[in-house]
Amino acid sequence: MKMVIIYHSGYGHTKIVAEHIQKGASTVLEQVSLLSTLEAVENIELLHEADTLVFGCPTYMGSVSAGFKQFMEATGKFWYTQKWKDKLAAGFTNSSTLNGDKLNTLQQLSLFAAQHSMIWISTGILPKFENDQQLVAPNGLASYLGLMTLSDNSIKEINPPKGLETAELFGQRIAQITKIFK
Repeated sequence: MKMVIIYHSGYGHTKIVAEHIQKGASTVLEQVSLLSTLEAVENIELLHEADTLVFGCPTYMGSVSAGFKQFMEATGKFWYTQKWKDKLAAGFTNSSTLNGDKLNTLQQLSLFAAQHSMIWISTGILPKFENDQQLVAPNGLASYLGLMTLSDNSIKEINPPKGLETAELFGQRIAQITKIFK
């Protein structure tokens, strides 16, 4: 079974999230690849051969990043043949604000998967509470359609986004579902 994580990362935060999804998935599956959108376009056959594709990008101005949109549009060359029909799919996004319209980005990613007739995997991770306070992990942003993470862009160097524990759990879930259905 093969999983490929395709990501666009403008400043490095989304790549860190992708690496943590890969780390979680690798505890269940042996073949979990990580490709930037540019690498994915250059190696499209790897995507055709995969059982599961995970899409990720930052949320910029309430939408998928331009780099990820270019990848999406590049798949139009084979969309009409439905090469990805019945593959599993999941998605994730990162932004520097608590809400930042990340849900819109996840909806765009899931719609992209639906246009390719793929089967979408939700997070399946409930947030936890202690003393009536929601914890940061797991799923501290309470996202269910896909993974949302939060980065602090006020710091000059790239720092790890909040939500990496959830990213690993999400990677495990995607891999487990891949084993069940593929």
